[in-house]
Amino acid sequence: MAIELLNPRQLDEMRPAGRFVAEVLSALAEAAKVGVDLLDLDALAHRMIRERGATSCYIDYAPSFGRGPFGKVLCTSVNEAVLHGLPHHYRLADGDLLSLDFACSVDGWVCDSALSLNVGTPRAEDQKLIEATQVALSRAIEVARPGNRVGDLSAAIGATAREYGYLVNTQFGGHGVGRTMHGDPHISNDGRAGRGFPLRPGLVIAIEPWFLAGTDEIKMADDGWTIVSADGSRGAHSEHTIAITEGDPIVMTAR
Repeated sequence: MAIELLNPRQLDEMRPAGRFVAEVLSALAEAAKVGVDLLDLDALAHRMIRERGATSCYIDYAPSFGRGPFGKVLCTSVNEAVLHGLPHHYRLADGDLLSLDFACSVDGWVCDSALSLNVGTPRAEDQKLIEATQVALSRAIEVARPGNRVGDLSAAIGATAREYGYLVNTQFGGHGVGRTMHGDPHISNDGRAGRGFPLRPGLVIAIEPWFLAGTDEIKMADDGWTIVSADGSRGAHSEHTIAITEGDPIVMTAR
């Protein structure tokens, strides 16, 4: 496991990437209204990338689990979709639950973040699901300190899911971030406290709890990318890139 620890100067160099990712997600969340096409959201993110002189982490991404290359710059997951949603011609409808996941490189540094939101009229069960992922993320960030381990983050996320009444899928989770989008260590969304890689100053990671309302089983959609719940229940996803320091963690992608 090759894990790079960044020095304070490098962490400062990474901050613009985090600010830009946060800016893009904020703009997308504002634009995600009833009647807006998912491809329009992708086009907005693409335009902001070009104007900033940034580099997409998604468009040429072709991992073993996807039918690559991805071909878009943004993940848009709607309702029963929860991860890796491939933008396509779909106009958002009142009551949709939309998850947006965005990563890009600015000056050679990568940051990654995601959020979920209600489109139009919110549903109480969707708001609860979104809240669960946000609380899980906050609790994981709280324990992201030197002396703790990756398992402490995973345990905090898993405990939150169960507190809200949700099961946890551990096939996809958080990851190291730096010069590339995905690196070690892997951060499962459930685990045992006190286990796993030790958290050290300079470690930069993306923490991303995602839960499904009715199951922990997933399947692949026909597009070869979009991950959906096996039972058709809805999903939500929250993610931030953070840096471990001697004191409080730095939330690089804070909005």
